[in-house]
Amino acid sequence: MKLVVAIIRPDRLGSVLEELFRAKIAGLTISRVQGHGGETERVETYRGTTVKMELTEKVRIEIGVSDHFVEPTIDAIIAGARTGDVGDGKIFVMPVERVVRIRTGETDRAAVTPVGVAPD
Repeated sequence: MKLVVAIIRPDRLGSVLEELFRAKIAGLTISRVQGHGGETERVETYRGTTVKMELTEKVRIEIGVSDHFVEPTIDAIIAGARTGDVGDGKIFVMPVERVVRIRTGETDRAAVTPVGVAPD
């Protein structure tokens, strides 16, 4: 099992969700976050004062998947998020030691399988 974490542009969220749906990837968490990567810094004027904006609005998507869903998940995120410009984001894949579905007590692979689908 893996945890796939993607940091993407907010305006690409709809496209990413469509691609994940097409790939039959379900069960995700979305958070609004701020961060700084390779984007150029922008300067804005606020109440007559020049302010250097160092953090950029981003969206963080977290998806717990079985091992065989890792590559389809990554491919779907890339297909929906890529613009070709600096700041498209990053995808991190991390091992997951244990998962428990609170409602049923199912663990590990059964817990990351969508409800109503038999785990392989």
